[in-house]
Amino acid sequence: MRRIFRYVLIVLGFCGAVAWWLSAPEDLGPARTALIRSNVPDVARGEAVFHAAGCAACHAADGWVEGEQGPVLAGGQRLETAHGVFVTPNISPDPTHGIGAWGIEEFATAMLLGVSPEGQHYYPAFPYTAYAKMRFQDIAHLWAYLQSLPASDRPNVPHELALPYAVRRGVGLWKRRYLSDDWVAAAPSQTLARGRYLVEALGHCAECHTPRDRFGGLNTARWMAGAPHPAGGERRPNITPAALDWSAAEIAYFLETGFTPDQERARGAMARVVEGLAELTAEDRAAIAAYVRGLAPIGPK
Repeated sequence: MRRIFRYVLIVLGFCGAVAWWLSAPEDLGPARTALIRSNVPDVARGEAVFHAAGCAACHAADGWVEGEQGPVLAGGQRLETAHGVFVTPNISPDPTHGIGAWGIEEFATAMLLGVSPEGQHYYPAFPYTAYAKMRFQDIAHLWAYLQSLPASDRPNVPHELALPYAVRRGVGLWKRRYLSDDWVAAAPSQTLARGRYLVEALGHCAECHTPRDRFGGLNTARWMAGAPHPAGGERRPNITPAALDWSAAEIAYFLETGFTPDQERARGAMARVVEGLAELTAEDRAAIAAYVRGLAPIGPK
């Protein structure tokens, strides 16, 4: 029995060491770091990326809160899920409570890899699985814009998670399965390629409109086919052509105004998203509409 017990301990130790190695946070590496540093950031372009990415929808303390110099990204919004409550962080330029002490490399590592400056995994409530597809130039532009916004000294609040979700190291194993910069939809034209970038990368629309599997990863076989609300609220709608019969012009109008063809207004989180999308160019909203109209139709399961 002692010999068996020793063997079990050896096997468990080996498995633990492998899991620890596999779950280690990744870094950008010298090649990607050099590419990030080579970009010349532009604040005005960064503002457009900011709106497309919907940053204010989650990180403005009370929705879209404007200061004299732009939105105050103090965080504090509570996102209720089946795994617990995630609280959005302060991403204002405050050097203590926000991200003002970060460099562009730390910001890019967070956006592309979901890793903090301290080398810890971020939970995928932060949609870095979508931002992993972002262009390095847009990351630099967004960083410059965020640094131009007003700082907030609001302290960050810990997430409210039970075991095993409270163990961040386990997120590293999750990333091995789900973190990828591959595109889902085809983009045979320049307009569709732009729409795909806005939807799949910046806008991270699938985070709400695509169902998840048992481990919390997006079920790409039912891409944009609707999903349960993580807190048990109203179901997020199917926006593939099997369920959404709006024309491209009607979709673009909704993204600009928040009004459906039946003159119903967007509510809740979608209303906050529309506030950002309304700031995009008409061409970008048309590209998003073209992408949505071109999705593979997926009916009820």
